[in-house]
Amino acid sequence: MAKRQHLFIDFEFTMPERNGRMKDFFAEIIEVGIVAVVDDVVTEQFSSFVTPLKFPKLSERCKSFLHISQQQVDMGLSFFEFIRKLEEFNKPILDTTIVTWGNMDMKVLRQNCLAAGTAFPFNAKELDLSMEYKRFFGDQNQTGLWKAVQEYGKEGTGRHHRALDDALTTYNIFKLVEKDKRYLEKPKPTTIGDRVDFSKLLNEFA
Repeated sequence: MAKRQHLFIDFEFTMPERNGRMKDFFAEIIEVGIVAVVDDVVTEQFSSFVTPLKFPKLSERCKSFLHISQQQVDMGLSFFEFIRKLEEFNKPILDTTIVTWGNMDMKVLRQNCLAAGTAFPFNAKELDLSMEYKRFFGDQNQTGLWKAVQEYGKEGTGRHHRALDDALTTYNIFKLVEKDKRYLEKPKPTTIGDRVDFSKLLNEFA
């Protein structure tokens, strides 16, 4: 049976200025964080900045919100180097699932690939952990990544809105949810009440 690989992925994207009308603007990936886990063992952690293709100049809002500088993205991987790196995680011998918090990461990646005229790099199942979390806990609204980890009484790893830290935090929540699911799936041990038919017992004493 093929070994299972989970890729915990987080991207940070460009943002338009709050009031600016940038013609044809779309979000582009500027930072990537990946935690690769094979059969519950972390096999690789990868983190890099990525230079946007279409709108290489970051907005002030993007720089201040993400604490990412223009110089960092200018020195990052080119979009095509970034795609080649992602392709390295397609290992035919592994049964791979990509795990993200929310569905934006894969949406933006697909859109960026389309805009660049390049093929989508992954051949894998995809899991939106925020929806899994929502279904599992019956939350009405989708929960933010770091709020979810705090609901578990834990803290996120590193700094929020840093791609690798968010990918690691996603991995940590995944482990917590899986543990809870296993706990709920286990049949409860029978109590003494289940083993003794109380109605028969009461009749004997009546």
